[in-house]
Amino acid sequence: MAKPIQFTKDERVAIGGRIRDFFAKELDQDISQLQAEMVLEFFGNQIGGWFYNRGLADAQAVVTAKAEDIADAIYALQRNELPLR
Repeated sequence: MAKPIQFTKDERVAIGGRIRDFFAKELDQDISQLQAEMVLEFFGNQIGGWFYNRGLADAQAVVTAKAEDIADAIYALQRNELPLR
């Protein structure tokens, strides 16, 4: 089983602040830092895997494109073969 994504305390505080701001601005609700971190944990457990997998797919696409660029560059270095006498 995959290891769950873990954030540092500073990251949790920063993310919690954004969640709290969202609740205040968009839902007109004040929530505590603990409640914000609970929301983070809930959504991380429920849908975090989809975001993570999308990130992996995007990274794989970049690696594949770069590998094709390298293969093209290597091919361009090839020299025409001279016929043997």
